[in-house]
Amino acid sequence: MVTAGAALADEVGLTNLTMGLLAERLGVRTPSLYKHVAGQEDLNRRIAVLALNEAAEAIGGAVQGYAGRDALAAAARAFRTFVLQHPGRYAVTIGMEPTGPDDPLAVASQRSLGAFRAVLRGYEIAEPDVDHALRMLRSLCHGFATLQAAGGFQWSADIDESFEWLIAFADRGLRAM
Repeated sequence: MVTAGAALADEVGLTNLTMGLLAERLGVRTPSLYKHVAGQEDLNRRIAVLALNEAAEAIGGAVQGYAGRDALAAAARAFRTFVLQHPGRYAVTIGMEPTGPDDPLAVASQRSLGAFRAVLRGYEIAEPDVDHALRMLRSLCHGFATLQAAGGFQWSADIDESFEWLIAFADRGLRAM
């Protein structure tokens, strides 16, 4: 049911995902869903965990065997691809707060950041600056991918070329640290 909810969120957008619409898609009555989830908030949390784990798999797999700029490019491309292919499930991860360190959401979040931490090991980033570097990478990748997913780039320049420019810019910045 969570996978079906995630797919529906990707199709109709997170703001349009409702328990009623999910029940309709699954061919059941809405009250039947409450046997599996406590409500919309619980469904959203479960979709967020699924999405973060899927993103971690995609990014982690992409960076294996790479270091430095190559790892950065692989991670950024995998992240962008994930967001573009799964805009609804990705959207639910934004602003969702874990209830504690053992919350599956916290575990999945740390897992997804792990791939970007691995990328940063290819640069000489001082330990006190790692969190700043992670925020920078996430902001760059998130901003670009979500703008693209929303159709926010209406200029004539090629989007893929702009994304490669972003990767080169991030790489230069990380090397300069």
